[in-house]
Amino acid sequence: MRRRTILGYAVAGTGALASVLLFGWWQVDGPGAPESTGLLPLDLSVMDFSLTDHEGNEVGPESLIGRPSMVFFGFTYCPDVCPTTLSDISGWLDELGDDATEMNVVFITVDPARDTVETMEEYVSYFHSAIRGWTGAQDQIAQAVRGFRASYERVPTKSGDYTMNHTASVFLFDRSGRFVSMIDYHEPREFAVPKIRRALEEES
Repeated sequence: MRRRTILGYAVAGTGALASVLLFGWWQVDGPGAPESTGLLPLDLSVMDFSLTDHEGNEVGPESLIGRPSMVFFGFTYCPDVCPTTLSDISGWLDELGDDATEMNVVFITVDPARDTVETMEEYVSYFHSAIRGWTGAQDQIAQAVRGFRASYERVPTKSGDYTMNHTASVFLFDRSGRFVSMIDYHEPREFAVPKIRRALEEES
C-alpha cells in the first residue's frame, strides 16, 4: 500500500513538472510565443529611449556604449523563463570572472505597470550584482523594444490577471554599440560564454 502511495506521488509530481515545462515552452518556443520580427537590432547609437535604472538614475542606449553589453527583456512576475535566464546570466558572469566587470548587463522590464524602480531593485538583488534593472514609461519601453527588434504582448489569464509573452533571447552588443549576437533561451553554457567573450573582444 505504501509503495502504491509513493508511486502515486511520483506520478503526480512528474505530471506537475511536465505541465510547468509545457507552459514555459508554450510561451517561449511554442505557439504562445510572440512572433519574431526577423530583423536585426539597431545599433545602440541610433536607438532613442529614456528609462530609469533600479537605483533611480536616468538611462538610455547611450548608457550602454563604451563597454560590451548584454540585454534581456522580461518581467518580475514571470514564473519561469525570466528567473531561469537571469540565473543563467549570473552563471555566465561567474564564469567570466574579472572580465564580467567589463560589461553592461541589463534586464529591461516589459511590464512597467507592476515593475517599479523599487520592485526592480529588489528583484535584481537575487541575481549577480552586475545585473541592472531598467523600467520606465510604457511608451519608452515600447520604443526600446522596437529598437532591439524584440516583441512582447500582454495576455489575460483566467483569474482576471495577466501575464506577458516576450522575446526570451539575450542580446549582445560590442563596446561601440554594434549588435554582435544573440543567446537563445535554453542555450547551453558552452555555447553562450564564447559568444559573450566574442562581444568582449570585438573591436569598436
